[in-house]
Amino acid sequence: MDPDDFPDWLIPPTRGFTADDLDRMPGLRPHTELIDGSLIIPGYQTAFHSATISALGFALHDAVPEGLLARTRMTIRLGPRQRPEPDLVVISAEAETGLDQTWYAGEHVRLAVEVVMPESELRDRLRKPQLYAEAGIPHLWRVEGVRGKPAVHVYELDPATRGYALTGVHRERLRLTVPFGIDIDLAGIRHR
Repeated sequence: MDPDDFPDWLIPPTRGFTADDLDRMPGLRPHTELIDGSLIIPGYQTAFHSATISALGFALHDAVPEGLLARTRMTIRLGPRQRPEPDLVVISAEAETGLDQTWYAGEHVRLAVEVVMPESELRDRLRKPQLYAEAGIPHLWRVEGVRGKPAVHVYELDPATRGYALTGVHRERLRLTVPFGIDIDLAGIRHR
């Protein structure tokens, strides 16, 4: 491919892209993230990824208490060069300011959920949790596919270290009381 075939906006500025740049790039593939000033263009999702996000999204939507909202595939602004897109988030209701909104502020995120795919496993396991912890997001779920079934790794933020502590790995059933009560039959998620 000839360099002239690329749109001008795809060539990064010297200091990298900013969170605001993400909304000004026509033709950018949906669900593109900004991490450390670099565009992360997503690969194609798998059926496992899609089914898991759908099932967890419905369960979260039904479980969140008043004042919180469950949302899928929206970026969160964590800083001038950071706008990752968790697969699911639980936000405070005041974070949603309008139907044309394209991101949520990190301080409104109560839970971030990442469903790991092969092309994103390093980001989902290492860099994104680091960014979420630095932003003070109190809860993180990382979902891994183990023999075609979801295993949900549940983390809570340790405010003293600003790092996540693993509180459990759930394979058949996800039953939690924090950040709110939820009970999900993980074994019942259909991955055909």
